[in-house]
Amino acid sequence: MPDMTKLYEDMGIRRAVLAFGREAEAGLKERFDEIDRTAEYNQLKVIHAMQENRVCEACFNYASGYGYSDQGRDTLEGVYASVFHTDSALVRPQITCGTHALSLALGANLRPGDELLSPVGKPYDTLEEVIGIRPSNGSLAEYGITYRQVDLKEDGTFDYDRIEEALQERTKIVTIQRSKGYQTRPSFSVGQIGELIAFVKKRKPGVICMVDNCYGEFVETVEPSDVGADMVVGSLIKNPGGGLAPIGGYIAGRKDLIDACGYRLTSPGLGKEVGASLGVMQSFYQGLFLAPTVAASALKGAIFAAGIYEKLGFGVIPDSKESRHDIIQAVQLGTPEGVVAFCKGIQAAAPVDSYVSPEPWAMPGYDSDVIMAAGAFVQGSSIELSADGPIKPPYAVYFQGGLTWPHARLGILMSLEYIVREGIVKI
Repeated sequence: MPDMTKLYEDMGIRRAVLAFGREAEAGLKERFDEIDRTAEYNQLKVIHAMQENRVCEACFNYASGYGYSDQGRDTLEGVYASVFHTDSALVRPQITCGTHALSLALGANLRPGDELLSPVGKPYDTLEEVIGIRPSNGSLAEYGITYRQVDLKEDGTFDYDRIEEALQERTKIVTIQRSKGYQTRPSFSVGQIGELIAFVKKRKPGVICMVDNCYGEFVETVEPSDVGADMVVGSLIKNPGGGLAPIGGYIAGRKDLIDACGYRLTSPGLGKEVGASLGVMQSFYQGLFLAPTVAASALKGAIFAAGIYEKLGFGVIPDSKESRHDIIQAVQLGTPEGVVAFCKGIQAAAPVDSYVSPEPWAMPGYDSDVIMAAGAFVQGSSIELSADGPIKPPYAVYFQGGLTWPHARLGILMSLEYIVREGIVKI
């Protein structure tokens, strides 16, 4: 049997750090077994969707130009519609990221005079400029679309009384962010989202409910589209791309809404009929095939991180015993130095650019300096081992990803190693 302790030491992790990690991991077997059962269910769901839509080798062929009759593209969109149990889906490499997918869904289905409502507090930072909370060229506000939000209660639950008051005649779309983003609130379960959607639709039946599903796909056995969401939106360089998709985003939902998204993405009159897949289809299919087990590995890493850092006395959201609804683990380190040390450790555990030392910088779309650790095969892929956080109070770092559980474990141990080296904690 190889000497694992020596190998960890050769990679820079001292014995005390490894022992601390092994102690935290010892009690996680039941949690990990539960995650594996969810992954098994979702794996079968994905395979069934691929079989139902008759995925074949020809779906991987290269398509260029206009992309008329791109078999791989059209079949994949059928697969996504089957996985999410929706009428239709738009899955394209021309959608560059999750923010782009959300902007596309909103811009396609809102018109001047309409209002967008967030009943879950402020949206993710990069959406602030999309909406116009922070002025930006081309924002929804510039087109006469207004925005209203209802903050969560102090305990992180929905403020139903204020939500009912906020639902106005002009409210066209209700947007629900499943994951916490750069906040320390809880992420929402699919069940909680379903209850919120039911409440909203009972009071305003015609309203469109859109869920930002980023980081949540395949964490549970159901998706928001199973509990009433009219559109679910996400990025392929997060969970559903399985670490193989080099770019892309998806929107799945009601046919008329998805058709509108197609016209917004390309052009009125063209819609979903154009947009060649440009040779990425095999990566899209194979990434989706792997996505349930990759998401499971990331979940194990998140729970392990919670166990490590709560033992050290840091605030962790969620804690190591709570149920999981996305792959993100927030750790409140309390100081800029803690956030930076954590991220440097994650970077040092990467297979790519491990020798690079991440530093905070003014990233586009954010209102403060942000540090990002991501030695990834795909730039910005946050289903791969990564950590990031804004350099502002409460100085929380957000850890996510890990294509394999052993790599996620290594990353968390390395983050601890760097925090110990900086004298932020002693073990």
